Amino acid sequence: MSALTVNVDGGARGNPGPAAIGVVVRDADGEIVEERGERIGRATNNVAEYRALLLGIELAAAHGATELELVGDSELVVRQVEGRYKVKDATMRELHTQVKQALSEFDSWSIRHVRREHNADADRLVNEALDG
Repeated sequence: MSALTVNVDGGARGNPGPAAIGVVVRDADGEIVEERGERIGRATNNVAEYRALLLGIELAAAHGATELELVGDSELVVRQVEGRYKVKDATMRELHTQVKQALSEFDSWSIRHVRREHNADADRLVNEALDG
């Protein structure tokens, strides 16, 4: 399994507040290979988005991906990973560094921003984890 698409989402109820992440890993045919939603304790929305990215990258690597397409609905986080926005917050800078380091293990990767309704599976996992 060389190319995978990973939808990621993170959210917090209150900012910061109880937070969760959702990750959906799909193969080249769009079939779901793995999905995971989990609580991550108290965090901001942006920290949750980064934590979701890290989990998504980790799961893709575990499935043997050499090419990775990340899809998320946080414009801020996507643009920061692309290098188009600066990372000013110290906590987010550390997470950003971890993401970039993890992505360096892949032959190729890309990241794109979508509207929330186009990230519904990952968003559902976040809400199920928060409601659970």
